[in-house]
Amino acid sequence: MAKNKPKLRLMMLGGLCEIGKNLTVLEYGDDILIIDCGLAFPDEDMLGIDLVIPDITYLEKNKEKIRGILLTHGHEDHIGAIPYVLRTINPPIYGTKLTLGILENKLAEHKLEKQAKLVTVYHGTVLKLGVFEAEFIRVNHSIADACCIAVKTPVGVVFHTGDFKLDVSPIGGEMMDLTRIGEYGRDGVLVMLGESTNAERPGFTPSERKVGSSLDQIFRSNTEKRVIVATFSSNVHRVQQIIDVSVRYGRKVAITGRSMINVIGAAVRLGYMNVPSGTLIDITEINRYPSNQLTIITTGSQGEPMSALYRMAFSEHSMVSLNSGDLVVLSSHAIPGNELLVGNIVNEMYKCGVDVYHDEAEVHVSGHACQEELKLMHALVKPKYFVPIHGEYRHLMQHKELAEFMGTPASNIFVMGIGDVLEFDENGAAKRAGSVPSGHVLIDGYGVGDVGNIVLRDRRHLSQDGLIVVVAAVDSSSGSIVSGPDIISRGFVYVRESEELMEDVKKLCESVFEEMLEDGVFEWNQMKNNIKETLTKYIYSKTKRKPMILPVIMNI
Repeated sequence: MAKNKPKLRLMMLGGLCEIGKNLTVLEYGDDILIIDCGLAFPDEDMLGIDLVIPDITYLEKNKEKIRGILLTHGHEDHIGAIPYVLRTINPPIYGTKLTLGILENKLAEHKLEKQAKLVTVYHGTVLKLGVFEAEFIRVNHSIADACCIAVKTPVGVVFHTGDFKLDVSPIGGEMMDLTRIGEYGRDGVLVMLGESTNAERPGFTPSERKVGSSLDQIFRSNTEKRVIVATFSSNVHRVQQIIDVSVRYGRKVAITGRSMINVIGAAVRLGYMNVPSGTLIDITEINRYPSNQLTIITTGSQGEPMSALYRMAFSEHSMVSLNSGDLVVLSSHAIPGNELLVGNIVNEMYKCGVDVYHDEAEVHVSGHACQEELKLMHALVKPKYFVPIHGEYRHLMQHKELAEFMGTPASNIFVMGIGDVLEFDENGAAKRAGSVPSGHVLIDGYGVGDVGNIVLRDRRHLSQDGLIVVVAAVDSSSGSIVSGPDIISRGFVYVRESEELMEDVKKLCESVFEEMLEDGVFEWNQMKNNIKETLTKYIYSKTKRKPMILPVIMNI
């Protein structure tokens, strides 16, 4: 009897119904290929969490099958999880020069630069990885060296668009390789994975050059001011334009913000930026020059606490103090959910007497394709099946409708969830095939995954209602209270103004302990539970609050 041929399995471990932590997995028999490995930033209810990465349990269990990680570009949501993932799996990593240049800085911070196996590829490079054959194809994006990736498999071509836009007049490099993409469409593509970030926006995404003319107008109109421009550190083309216009108007340029320094350092070193000699100065040298001869490029355009711009706005930056002689340009858009943070920082800057320019339409353009560019991609690739990726659920559904408009049957479009498996048989027929372990892993300081839902629940509880600690020492042999109970309150009430309530709580605890000891109850868990239940009911009846109750009972 003939052995059944393996099926191509496609799954996303991140990047669906969310913005960030993009990670795509292709599996065929004994071969696995990973495309991108990104992180996301925590939601507001993830108290104390620094970063969020994909759950790679499935990859850890199958690490001997992994032939490589292919990177589409160097943004955090596509490469940021790699330093954490390399702790448990360590396949070769393939990316273009700038992508790996940025990644090398991240790996060095984690002391993993010697462990990682980095392989530089170029637009047009074709890799043979197990049964897979992958080609990197040039696209335009808000960072240089971005790619889409076409993967030939035993059952057909999987085409991953990466993040892209069509820019016919890019600042650096060449236009997106429409010809090569069209050749794949002509030869036949089994399934396309298409980014959906701007699927709700009609029209075309404007060229990055539009920002350059707006910046020129701003600098020309503010020759007496020091100009501070906040933008995304990874937008090398934007930073290049800021430097170009600064040189044009005789300004020195200082850089502040760790990620900005790292990315610009990598871009200059690898030849992706052209900075005239003598233009860049260290941030410590800015007081040696007149303010109107300075441009400062900084991180913090999203209002992130402790970013360089945030510290400037709140007068906490060690080198830059904002004043009425400054113009701050926010050359970015507020990522959904960050509007309040950005608003707060703008308010603080106005309080400092600063002029703030944050007209997004003039000083920022997106790096993602709008509807007409997405249609163009569909028209070129002509996939049999389509899976919208890289977006919240509304973006995925909007992209699904757009794909139907372009002629893909609704039955051939799969809006998937994280961990869902899409399976293709030897004839290229697709069907859903269950799921694999998936979700998110929380990074808190040096801890990876040691904070879960229970810890977050406790943090929310503490943040909302506070904590009461009951400390007592009990002699189980004599059945008496040796010390306490002492009541310690944090985040519940201001003790000096609630002495009567706290005294009542102490008396109640005493009576509960005495009653348990008289009844011969010396089992510590039962004693703790009785204290918790009694105090919770009493405090709620008095205050309508439910603080966390933490009994600490010692046996003397």
